[in-house]
Amino acid sequence: MYRRFLYQPILDALADSPVVLIVGARQTGKTTLAKLVAETGRPAHYVTLDDVTFLSAATSDPAGFVAGLSAPVIIDEVQHAPALFPAIKAAVDRDRTPGRFLLTGSANVLLLPKLSESLAGRMEVLTLWPLAQAEIEGASASWIDRLFDDRLDPPTVPSVTRADLVARIVAGGYPEPLARQVESRRRAWFNSYLMTILQRDVRDLANIEGLTDLPRLLALLASRTSGLLNTSDISRTTGIAYTTLHRYLSLLQTTYLIRLVPAWSANLGLRLVKSPKLYLGDTGLAAHLAGVTADRLLAEPGLLGPIFENFVVMETVKAAGVRAIMPSVHHYRTSAGLEVDILLEAPDGRLVGIEIKASSTVTSSDFRSLRALSDSVGDRFHRGIVLYAGDAVVPFGRNLHAVPVSALWAGDNQ
Repeated sequence: MYRRFLYQPILDALADSPVVLIVGARQTGKTTLAKLVAETGRPAHYVTLDDVTFLSAATSDPAGFVAGLSAPVIIDEVQHAPALFPAIKAAVDRDRTPGRFLLTGSANVLLLPKLSESLAGRMEVLTLWPLAQAEIEGASASWIDRLFDDRLDPPTVPSVTRADLVARIVAGGYPEPLARQVESRRRAWFNSYLMTILQRDVRDLANIEGLTDLPRLLALLASRTSGLLNTSDISRTTGIAYTTLHRYLSLLQTTYLIRLVPAWSANLGLRLVKSPKLYLGDTGLAAHLAGVTADRLLAEPGLLGPIFENFVVMETVKAAGVRAIMPSVHHYRTSAGLEVDILLEAPDGRLVGIEIKASSTVTSSDFRSLRALSDSVGDRFHRGIVLYAGDAVVPFGRNLHAVPVSALWAGDNQ
């Protein structure tokens, strides 16, 4: 049993929100986490819409179904019955007692075309990604807070070999394949997982033709992870019509298979028109789709860079969403070609830049883009770090440090 980052945020949300929704990809542990909350913090009755009888009752008479539930209640896989949301809204408007409904969904139900009621002002939405490395190690996500402290004070970081790092990347964070020690059995799990997602969830979410295009598209996206999303080029390469491609990409985001990280600009309007960067939601899945093994990544260093960046970005996304400071996650790119892989923006406007390097050594030139960012944003620049595959924290100037990637899972014990 893993102690998830979201455990305490869920309890906090249930203490003051009538409805809490946990969303995320299939098999990330949403049901397990919701039941754990019910067993240890907020007792609740459990129903699942994966059960045909419950689903039939929920879809045929949503208001009657909700009225017949004993609150507080967990409703699992709520994306199967979007019609429940207006009924839940009506129930909450009659009685706004906090913690009445804990919902889970294997899709972002707020993006479903059939959803007519968002429960705005009544519901808090929390995203559960596959396991972070800190969760696997039983640590907290406190490294995010340390980045915004006045003085960088990282914990003692464990040394990590290149083989161990690659093994972590290829294993990913889905609990079930993590428990499988044989690589062929992990591949079998990923194959079955993708088939379930594409044959069941995608069909449930949208009536799409050419379902065979999606596995091919996903494999292409895995090969382009950590790059700018160029939909025109992807359309030409795959032969998928531009409008259809946008629909597919939306479905892949809705099911949390891909994550787009937006560009950052001091001009808020420009953030909307600049290209996002593309990442897979899990590096184990990305490696499987790209057909790369741990041995191959070790033998061909050129392949490691993009998937290593994907690994660090998703670790950052998982941690940033659960800390009190809750920085937004962006990438930074100038017209002159200077890039910063991750730019964290705190609500008070402070910025932390993170460069990602798969090498075990760092030189002053690796901070060139971070220094340029500092010059560009002035006092808003709080800190710049280069995360690398070494084992020592090394200062490279005022508020500039090289930090071992193992700092991501060396936080305080939970």
